[in-house]
Amino acid sequence: MPLLETLPVRDTVRQWPVWSTTARLVVTDAAVADAAMELVKTQLDEVGAACSRFRDDSELNQLQAANTGRAITVSPVLAELLTAALDAAERTDGDVDPTLADDLAALGYSEDYSLIQARVGTGTVPITLTRRVRHSWKDLTLTGRRLRMPVGVRLDLGATAKAWAADRAARSVAERFGVGALVALGGDIATAGPAPESGWQVLVQDGVDEPATQVALSAGATGLATSSTVSRSWRNGTRAVHHILNPSSGLPAAPVWRTVSVAAGDCLESNTLSTAAVVRGDDALHWLREQGHPARLVAADGTVHTLNGWPTEVPVEIDAEPVHEVFLKEMTAAA
Repeated sequence: MPLLETLPVRDTVRQWPVWSTTARLVVTDAAVADAAMELVKTQLDEVGAACSRFRDDSELNQLQAANTGRAITVSPVLAELLTAALDAAERTDGDVDPTLADDLAALGYSEDYSLIQARVGTGTVPITLTRRVRHSWKDLTLTGRRLRMPVGVRLDLGATAKAWAADRAARSVAERFGVGALVALGGDIATAGPAPESGWQVLVQDGVDEPATQVALSAGATGLATSSTVSRSWRNGTRAVHHILNPSSGLPAAPVWRTVSVAAGDCLESNTLSTAAVVRGDDALHWLREQGHPARLVAADGTVHTLNGWPTEVPVEIDAEPVHEVFLKEMTAAA
């Protein structure tokens, strides 16, 4: 049951498809909703043009095709996206690594996920497990806007670009229109500006019959991200794979966790931690506890673990209606 059918689209809400998911914008003043949506759409288009792995004309694909190993000047947007990716890699000791594009392609993730999703279960997604030269984020050098990387490196910035884009969009809407804003791109949620009286109510649930938690994000810049081994998954015959890879092997991270959700000061930080936690598997609980941010982990058997002050699980039927819902099994976001 797609979430677009479960929560109403009010006059303060706008939503549209983007990047094989749903962009959702919620503002505290309906009068600016249309203009705010156009601003967010423009910014998301800029991000796609800068770093999409599935657009031949994206700046990233063009510079990789022409790469000679020499330093090249990139656009301001791509420079910021690369900085976010490299910072995330350093922050997680390489668990979130942007140099995995070839590994993802070898597993069948070589085109927009909507096309893969249309074939799920048919056994037609090709998987090519081949040996290749192993690169890592440490092979890249970014000084200001000057990027140098080895010939043959192909980047996938998906682990951080979506979260960065959500943060940027929420801040831009709040600053330009003087309103509170929530921007959600699938499981990546960013807020900025004044929150509604009861906070930004967000429902996180892994499936219709699974435990649900509803949390309130307060005023200011706040992020909430959920990473999953259930969403963006596909099969090749009997082999099940998903999109979060362990950089040490180039293969999908062991599905110790079905989902990991983290709340932090911005969406980029939240996403960095949630993605790394999936990669770390059994070590994630200890590591996330040390990071100090509220987190919720759903184990493969459905057991829920909460850390660092994550709110106690509550029934979905509570007084404050959610303005956003993360329903990862369908990978469709609504509010």
